[in-house]
Amino acid sequence: MLEAKIPEDRGWHALDPDTVAADLGAGSAGLSGSEAARRLERCGPNLLPRVKPPHPLMRFAAQFNNALIYFLLASAAAAFVLDHAIDAGVILAVVLINAFVGVIQEGKAEKALAGMENLVGEEAHVLREGRRQPVPAGSLVPGDTVLVEAGDRVPADLRIVRARALSIEEAALTGESVAADKQEEAVEPDAPLAERTSMAYSGTLVVRGQATGLVVATGAATEIGKIGALLQSVPRLVTPLLKQIDQFGTRLTLLILIGSAALFAFSVTARSYPWVDALIAVVALAVGAIPEGLPAVITITLAIGVQRMARRKAVIRKLPAVETLGATSVICSDKTGTLTRNAMTVTRLFTPEGEWQVSGSGYAPEGAIEAEKSSSEATDPREIVRCGALCNDARLQHEDSSWSVVGDPMEGALLALAGKAGLDTARLHDDWTRLDEIPFDAAYRLMATLVRSPEGEAIAFVKGAPEAVLALGAAGTDFERWHGITRQAAAQGERILGFAAITLAPGTTRLRFEDLQGARILGLMAFVDPPREEARIAIGECRSAGIAVKMITGDHAATAVAIARQLEIEEEPRALTGAQIEAMSDEELRREVPEVAVFARASPEHKLRIVRALQSHGQIVAMTGDGVNDAPSLRQADVGTAMGASGTQAAREASEMVLLDDNFASIVAAVREGRTVYDNIRKVIAWTLPTNGGEIIAVVLAIILDLALPMTATQILWINLITSVTLGLVLAFEPSEPGIMERAPRAKDSPLLSGFILWRVGLVSLLFAVALLGVYFTALSTGTDIATTRTMVVNMLVIAEIFYLFNVRYMHVQSLSWRGILGTRAVLVAVGTVSLAQVCFTYLPPFQAVFATRPLSFTQGASLIAIGAVIFILLELEKVLVRRLGWFAELD
Repeated sequence: MLEAKIPEDRGWHALDPDTVAADLGAGSAGLSGSEAARRLERCGPNLLPRVKPPHPLMRFAAQFNNALIYFLLASAAAAFVLDHAIDAGVILAVVLINAFVGVIQEGKAEKALAGMENLVGEEAHVLREGRRQPVPAGSLVPGDTVLVEAGDRVPADLRIVRARALSIEEAALTGESVAADKQEEAVEPDAPLAERTSMAYSGTLVVRGQATGLVVATGAATEIGKIGALLQSVPRLVTPLLKQIDQFGTRLTLLILIGSAALFAFSVTARSYPWVDALIAVVALAVGAIPEGLPAVITITLAIGVQRMARRKAVIRKLPAVETLGATSVICSDKTGTLTRNAMTVTRLFTPEGEWQVSGSGYAPEGAIEAEKSSSEATDPREIVRCGALCNDARLQHEDSSWSVVGDPMEGALLALAGKAGLDTARLHDDWTRLDEIPFDAAYRLMATLVRSPEGEAIAFVKGAPEAVLALGAAGTDFERWHGITRQAAAQGERILGFAAITLAPGTTRLRFEDLQGARILGLMAFVDPPREEARIAIGECRSAGIAVKMITGDHAATAVAIARQLEIEEEPRALTGAQIEAMSDEELRREVPEVAVFARASPEHKLRIVRALQSHGQIVAMTGDGVNDAPSLRQADVGTAMGASGTQAAREASEMVLLDDNFASIVAAVREGRTVYDNIRKVIAWTLPTNGGEIIAVVLAIILDLALPMTATQILWINLITSVTLGLVLAFEPSEPGIMERAPRAKDSPLLSGFILWRVGLVSLLFAVALLGVYFTALSTGTDIATTRTMVVNMLVIAEIFYLFNVRYMHVQSLSWRGILGTRAVLVAVGTVSLAQVCFTYLPPFQAVFATRPLSFTQGASLIAIGAVIFILLELEKVLVRRLGWFAELD
């Protein structure tokens, strides 16, 4: 039995594989499930220590690290020194409530974002009880047999026992930027870490080849665990948009300080205000003008967007992607599995002797292989079927009455075909012993395996892209026929693989690429992978939203165009092939990409050039990818999107977003949510700034005209206290506006404070000021005392803010509808809370004593509500007028 703790100084790199296996108690079939469970209990999960989240007190203190808050605290101190304890208390209440809301909501946001990586879930492929199976990487134990290939993140420290063309990038551990070649032979005991070529360390990245290794250390016992390097950390809630808001807040605070100083000087010198009263009034006005909750509300809006996207199977890894998604103007998508179902089925076989039709669908090994009438004299096609089964790393599994594949879908289809041909794949692999292989690589687009036949012959089986396989063909191969079949099948939307075999010299145990030259062509197979219906609908939505869709695939051009036509990407999609792209200069490609819908036979290098060409036109590009070679184009794209189900860890780490279901419709859903987030941020700003601006204009005009203030300093602070944490927050929870995916994408450099937002801030501020001063002068002219008048003005401002909230919920369509008036649950709760607070403010004696308010009559209250309704209607009419006049392109 294994000891609970593996010795750290065992020197696994210097031991031969057999000794390592014996020491770890690992057999050729891997561990049993029960033994793995026992070892997991003894050694613990394969997880690195997590970074401790900041203490709640530290998180609370961080809420005060903001120029806006510094000003508020200074204002509270000034009020307290001037013996205005109530004013100081209200200012501090504003600050503290804002801080508590920030702590709670940002804590939720960070927890949600930290949980996004857990949704993706890192898997490892292990050999247990003689079967290859995926398991959570956290469940690996010492002695497990792990299989890794290009694109995988090494899940634990491994002693390599078998390697094939293996290179691993170890920069995270050794600092070496060049990938290290690996092999299974033991090295010197004193070899430094960077020279231990027989080891694969946790957290490093396989960039080429395949390997099998034995787990020798997990979790904190791994090399990366010892030095405390964490692979994952909680993402910081800092984005370009938040930085822009912080900078805006700092500049606004400076502007308010200058304006406040000027207003104070004017009040004391020109209007003979007592300097203490003038200072308190100016402080209160400045506090009301500062949108101290704006950064927190925008952070919350972004976090809510992340959670909504996760529910739509799109996991955001980097928060700025939420902002960028809403501006996406081009989506470059893989075909297989994203636009299609990735449920491959072999439908036809072509051999030198004839053609066969294959029945059945999916991965169930059920169906028949029947010769075409014209091929009735053809021999049994078992040789090509056997080639497909032996040149294969996948495994079929039967669970809950359904068949699924562990591994590549096309390889799964080949195993299902073998079953239809009556071949027992398990026995086939026992009888035909694999000796070596050349793993699939995008550079040569084929895979080959070397096997020993039951008769003892060394035979190499090859499968891959038809062009790549046919290029190996021996003299006398009927290339014209094969190319004709490829073109004809591709035109029908079928995917084609070529197959070949070559007998090598007796005793051959290693396979080289040169050994494949002169292979005998066994034939071709046609596969179908039906388009996703939801992808077709999503592409239609993209057209309405002004988003171009480009298909980038390794498939034959005719196949890709046929699928593009079925998906209605364009009526007559134009295609460019990889060879054509190769022959183009960057400038030529730049001119061509806008008109091209399909890029076929494209390599990862071509993807990178395509993305750059699109970006040179000012496009915001979302790009999908799944392989290790896709990482450069994913990083180059504005929104790199990795496949969560079929993608490699390398692709996920290079991306901003991961699709849990590998579905194109999920990308479009994420774009919709990105637009919603940006809309909601604009709504927050469009509501916050003018509601503050209206009261500022009213109070400043009163001072300039030498009138009694329409609101006391304490009342101004009350409004700021009660509305900023209720009405100011609910817009973060707004759903998508109707028609959100019928607008053109916003420009990449469009400012947050756009022309329309500035117009709205000015117009609404003016309307509010007119309403407040109108109530003020009307009340005084009818003999109403100043205390009641001020109570009416405060309530008028709150009522106006509520009506404006309903108006700003829809900035692109009319709010005067049942959906607009009924509001969301968050809106109704906020309005109910503010209304209750205002009832207390107006009618309860304790509040009347603190805020110098008086009760209002039914007529007075009704008149205020009527004025609020008039403001709402005027702003609804303004929406119609502005749109008809076409003043602002952003509303089109």
